[in-house]
Amino acid sequence: MLKKLASETAIYGGTTILVRLINVALIPLHTGLFQPEGFGLIAEFYAYAIAANALYTFGMQTAFFRFSTKKGGNQQENFNLIFSMLLITSFVLSGSLIFFSKEIAVVMGHPSGQRFIIWFALIFAIDALLAIPFAQLRVLGNAKQFALAKIFNIVIIFFLNVFFIWFCKEVHDGNFFIGLQGIIASFYDPNLGSGYVFLANLIGNGLLLFVFWKTYASFRFTIKPSQQKALLIYGIPILFSGLAFAINESADKIFIKYWLPDNFYSNFNSMEAMGIYAANYKLSIFITLGIQAFNYAAEPFFFSRAEDKNSKEAYATVMKYFIIVCMIVMTGVCANLDWLKYFIPNQVYWVGLNVVPILLLANVFLGIYYNLSVWFKVTDKTYFGLYFSVFGAIITIVLNNFLIPVIGYTGSAISTLFCYFSMTVLSFFYGRKNFFVPYHLKSAFIYVVGFGLISFFVFWINLDQSILNIIVKNAILVFLVLLVVIVEKAKFVKMLK
Repeated sequence: MLKKLASETAIYGGTTILVRLINVALIPLHTGLFQPEGFGLIAEFYAYAIAANALYTFGMQTAFFRFSTKKGGNQQENFNLIFSMLLITSFVLSGSLIFFSKEIAVVMGHPSGQRFIIWFALIFAIDALLAIPFAQLRVLGNAKQFALAKIFNIVIIFFLNVFFIWFCKEVHDGNFFIGLQGIIASFYDPNLGSGYVFLANLIGNGLLLFVFWKTYASFRFTIKPSQQKALLIYGIPILFSGLAFAINESADKIFIKYWLPDNFYSNFNSMEAMGIYAANYKLSIFITLGIQAFNYAAEPFFFSRAEDKNSKEAYATVMKYFIIVCMIVMTGVCANLDWLKYFIPNQVYWVGLNVVPILLLANVFLGIYYNLSVWFKVTDKTYFGLYFSVFGAIITIVLNNFLIPVIGYTGSAISTLFCYFSMTVLSFFYGRKNFFVPYHLKSAFIYVVGFGLISFFVFWINLDQSILNIIVKNAILVFLVLLVVIVEKAKFVKMLK
């Protein structure tokens, strides 16, 4: 059983990380070909998409897991009940977006972007209708099919991005394959720009519907109010938790657009500022990928060790080394931003690099929060997760509203840091009362504060020669890693024994 669990965890986790890595590969393409305003448009629409995903699925993925795996649960019946509700809500929500697409585009400040609203209305509906088939694969233990479908999706989206954004543009401009200009001109619109990112997403997700045709063929539209009410009662709190998460994760980008004063920056407007912030936010991916990998590996570990008398000591040890690794990665990224910044090839974006250390530290605290969440997961008090997320959302809204007009997009980064820090502190203190874990607080404080300060220090080191800059910063990093090895070696060897 544990072997199967480990195997599935590796497949699901590995697939998710691979998908994220392929997405990361699009960053140089997007930031290299689009100016900040165009990249800001992408960031804005996908910020709304995170909230839309929570709204459209309203906790039904988790409800499907819960009701299909409990004793006596009928997987196909639950699929029919949930998918029927999603069909209705997706039709109503996306139908409304399409009907009012012109007005919504005007309100958003993109009067020529009506087709973007329509495309995203379709993307939202398709994603909702794909959510339960993917959940069903996990319930049935079809990890390989899950992985293949996800990889198929992201590979199609990746190549469509390259095709529309780079290949078609180059052919249209006469840089190569001039003989194809007539064909390309028949469908390619150079004025659409970053809109092709959305179109690639729509086509890629739409093709996934055909992958699940057998699943849809077995579906039977079902309305059973009493059973669907139970599903909704279970799922609605997850909806609100998802919306709160969306605010914490992405609302800062939208707030920049609306709360940044006119002429705050002399060289760019609020949309461009949002694009610059969003592009530099992407550089925190080095921490978030590690956190995501950890979550997939750690959650089964937490639950499998829940009844073990030594589980709490194990959780504390996992936390300690998680913090050490995260802080080393953070310092490593800050020490190497002199060359990592070329991952964003357009130098216009580099003006926002100062937010990267702040966002890296913010994501470290998010990782610590996920690690701390073991207490409310193994004690079945998951409603605390909702409370903490809502509290974080309030912090996000209030601080962004206060800081953006004063210090611009740096205020958004600081708001994100305080949001995740506050959620971490709350979870820690409530956890001590409900499920005490003997965390190594002294070492955690030393590593977070010590490495945090050094990370900011190496970021701000600016010697005359770039090569010397990189050498000095990495020498500091190597010294710190060796220091950690010396301090922790005996304890780590003892733990392995």
